[in-house]
Amino acid sequence: MHHRRVWAGVVAAGMATLLCACTASAPRPSASTSTPARPTPAATGPAADATPVPVRPLGEPVVIAEGLDAPWSILRLPNGATLISERDTALVRELLPDGGLRDAGTVARVEPVGEGGLLGLAFLAAGDGAADPATPDAGWVYAYFTAASDNRIVRMPLTGTAGGLGLGEPETVLSGIPAASNHNGGRIGFGPDGLLYATVGDAGESGNAQDLGSLGGKILRMTPTGQAPADNPFGSLVYSYGHRNPQGLAWDSSGQLWASEFGQNTWDELNLITAGGNYGWPEAEGAGGGAGFIDPVQQWSTDEASPSGLAVVNDTLFLAALRGERLWRVDPSTGTVDGWFVNSFGRLRDVVSGPDGTLWFVSNNTDGRGAPSPGDDRLYQVQVGP
Repeated sequence: MHHRRVWAGVVAAGMATLLCACTASAPRPSASTSTPARPTPAATGPAADATPVPVRPLGEPVVIAEGLDAPWSILRLPNGATLISERDTALVRELLPDGGLRDAGTVARVEPVGEGGLLGLAFLAAGDGAADPATPDAGWVYAYFTAASDNRIVRMPLTGTAGGLGLGEPETVLSGIPAASNHNGGRIGFGPDGLLYATVGDAGESGNAQDLGSLGGKILRMTPTGQAPADNPFGSLVYSYGHRNPQGLAWDSSGQLWASEFGQNTWDELNLITAGGNYGWPEAEGAGGGAGFIDPVQQWSTDEASPSGLAVVNDTLFLAALRGERLWRVDPSTGTVDGWFVNSFGRLRDVVSGPDGTLWFVSNNTDGRGAPSPGDDRLYQVQVGP
């Protein structure tokens, strides 16, 4: 395996100022060609006994499920079960131990249109502000979806046990999020602070991103029931702004928040998110937007990426690329950036940490923009290690 090393510092919790502009495409695995930018200070965060060892895929991915219809979000539950959202059917599918799939439930009021529909999933366990536990596995499944006139976040009690999970009646957490046939964002997740974060696109209206009175073009931060925490930077749900269409969220071992974002015509981005940060859209796409804007830590040409889901394993970042049809790996500790499984599985929508030292990712060839093969879409597993 050939790698070209890319200079980088360890990124800070303050400002993301490292830029690597990737322009190369190569066979599996591929390394990006990047241009270094100005250095960053050392990362801050709680001291750790040992620095996480960067990881990479080992061997070939294997199929663990197939027959998914435009899958969007992989949700691994504490009990070992897995749920997968389907954008256009509004179904939440449960993965069975033999690789089969069953319907856990349909999310009500989903109105699929274009890139909208049933999008991100998240989970809040009982005892963390969730439902009273009817079973040891009880909690809330949260869903971000496109309704008739807006995007919404709801939560539904998780019922049953692994192999027979179900969803109870939905309760609205947040409504009125701008929606359109594209740029809906849609990724949600609970951070180390126990609060819910959501990526929101500009809904095709670029002015939303710089308007602090709009929820569009933002990363939102809220309590499990949808209120603005007292320490949010603008006294609202807005945590960061100036985003075009962010679709990936993940936290590293220091609690730093990372997000992946679709650019328009030139640059897709990987950003390190800070409270109150302005990431430039529509005034800036990629790095070099000027004073007051936070540059991406990494950028790619749009034909190499279109990044959606984002996972962090041992402080190594993995991005699922749609148009780029590959899995991008970024090691902030060394600056190494490389692409894996290039053009092997088609469009990739989401990636998560799997069990027993594995990485899971899902293809998205049935979303209307891909070229599906028989059995698509599929959930894959690959071992990862140093």
